[in-house]
Amino acid sequence: MRARVLTTITGLTAATLLASGCSLLSSEDDGSDGVGGAADTKVTLVTHESFAIPDELVAEFEKDTGFELTISKLADAGTLTNQLVLTRSKPVGDVVFGVDNTFATRAVDEDVLEAYAPELPSGAEEFELPGDDEDALTPIDTGSVCVNVDTAWFRKQGIPEPQDLGDLTDPAYKDLFVVPAASTSSPGLAFLTATISRYGDDWTGYWEDLVANGAKVVKGWTEAYFEDFTFSGGDRPIVVSYDSSPAFTLNKAGTRSTTRALLDGCFEQVEYAGVLAGEDTNVEGAHAVIDWLLSPEVQAALPPSMYVFPVADGVELPADWAKFTERPAETENLAPARIAEERQGWIEEWNEIISR
Repeated sequence: MRARVLTTITGLTAATLLASGCSLLSSEDDGSDGVGGAADTKVTLVTHESFAIPDELVAEFEKDTGFELTISKLADAGTLTNQLVLTRSKPVGDVVFGVDNTFATRAVDEDVLEAYAPELPSGAEEFELPGDDEDALTPIDTGSVCVNVDTAWFRKQGIPEPQDLGDLTDPAYKDLFVVPAASTSSPGLAFLTATISRYGDDWTGYWEDLVANGAKVVKGWTEAYFEDFTFSGGDRPIVVSYDSSPAFTLNKAGTRSTTRALLDGCFEQVEYAGVLAGEDTNVEGAHAVIDWLLSPEVQAALPPSMYVFPVADGVELPADWAKFTERPAETENLAPARIAEERQGWIEEWNEIISR
């Protein structure tokens, strides 16, 4: 996902940061079905648990379009996609947001979506899903999953920081790395995919070395970042997170970040929206939601609300992002079609390695 929640503490101030857990919006249902509601005035957006857009923008959408928006939240991108497939005969909503490029091809191949080709803002074209000739998915946001290190911890311990993926298997970093599981976490799967892209057929050997070097695998990003990462009070100064994370781990004076992202071995995620196929789908409402997600107002709200980068060019980023966030010049990427074909086999092999 690159849905994400990053709640960190800058100095003594608590700040809510989005990457893979919390949200600014309630997901409680109002008691209506939300699909093809009375006179099609209701539209249901199915999304992941990290979705967060300011309430005032939701209110403006409802006022401008006349649709009542219900937001139904599931878990991460993988669970979201699986649920869409399982309920394709009776869709649980009208429109979906949050399917990422590790699961997107499955959503397209399983025919859970119907075509819609909105006018994309400048810059968004480069994030379109390769091979999506039927315009089933629309890119909304992007960001990179990267290994992050607690630079303050390493400085205090007098230990050089790791610089790339290969360093994580070095005995100097034994028992210092925590990673979310590829089987239960969107960023965990993104990191696994990055290692497969980097090491090819030798990726299993790399993971065997990681495990032998004491890498800790936990269920999700939230556990990894907020329980085990030293910045949050844990005992592991190396964690899988995002390229935007260092913008939120500032010292008390706000003059420097206490963490940094390793720009070697990152995996670029793109999150998409699409119209759910179904006889009762409120197609007009679904189109309105996708257009809204691409609007300048929502694109500008994505960084401070969900801590992801908008797909539209020219959006002004928060000041701290410009100072403390560095995006990788190159990322580890695999074709979505290959990910769809081999994902299950990769996860099974990965599970076997970490279970030994």
